Amino acid sequence: MSQHVLLLGGHGKIARLLTPLLLKRSWTVTSVIRAKEQVPTIEALGKGAPGKLNVLLSNIEDVDSQDKADKILKEANPTYVVFAAGAGGKGPPERTFKVDRDAATHFINAAAGIPSITRFLLISYLGSRRQCASWWAAGDWDKFNKEVNEGVLANYYKAKIVADEVLYKAGQSGKLTTVGLRPGTLTEEKAGKVTLGKTKISENASRESVAKVADELLAADGLKTSWIDLTDGDEEISSAVQRVVAEGVDTSEGEPVRSS
Repeated sequence: MSQHVLLLGGHGKIARLLTPLLLKRSWTVTSVIRAKEQVPTIEALGKGAPGKLNVLLSNIEDVDSQDKADKILKEANPTYVVFAAGAGGKGPPERTFKVDRDAATHFINAAAGIPSITRFLLISYLGSRRQCASWWAAGDWDKFNKEVNEGVLANYYKAKIVADEVLYKAGQSGKLTTVGLRPGTLTEEKAGKVTLGKTKISENASRESVAKVADELLAADGLKTSWIDLTDGDEEISSAVQRVVAEGVDTSEGEPVRSS
C-alpha cells in the first residue's frame, strides 16, 4: 500500500538519506524545509524516483502551538509522519527547546488527533532515558549520563526526553503507532550491519544506517508503539527490523513512561 510521509526537518542529513528510500517504494514524500535556497537540494533527491516528492517551506522553530502543527499536518495530509528535525543541542538553548521539545510535542499531539495519520516516527538518541536500562552496566550509564546528558548535550537531553515521553504516551491509546528510533553517536560512515533493540550505551551509528532502519520500520507490518535503540553491529538491517517488530522489542522497558 502506498503511503504519504510528511518528513519534518527534510534538509537534515538523515532526512536527505531517507527521502530517496521512501520514494523508491513509490510512496509520496512531503519534505518540510525552512529555507528557499534548500529547495534545489531536496528536489534533486526525487529525480528519477517512482514516488512523488513535494516540498513545503515552513520553519519548524515557529511551530509554537498545537494549532500551528495541526495546520501543517492538515495541509500536507500525510498517513505517516517522521520528525527528523533537530537543533542537536547546537546554538542557543532556546532553539533546542523550540525544535526538539516544543515543536516535536506539538506535532505529536496534533497527529494523535488526526485519524488518517497512523504512524509517527521520531529520531532521538539512545541516552534519552530517566534511568539506567536493565541491560546496561550501572557504571557505563553513570559515566554517559554525567558526560553527555548532564554535560555536552544537557539541553538536548532535557528537550528530547520530554518529546520521547510524549511520543510514547501518544501511542498508548492504540490509535497512533509511535516509534522513537534512538541511535548511538552519529557518524558519516556507510550503512552496514546493525544492533537493533537493546544495544550497548556507548556505540556509534551510521546516519545512513539510521535512514535505512527508519525506512524499513515505516514499511513493516505489525509495528507497535516502542522505543528502538540502534548502533552499528553485526545483523543485516532487514532481518534486524523484522526481528524487532516480530518480537515487539521496546527499549522503554523500565522507564516511568511505561506505567504513567
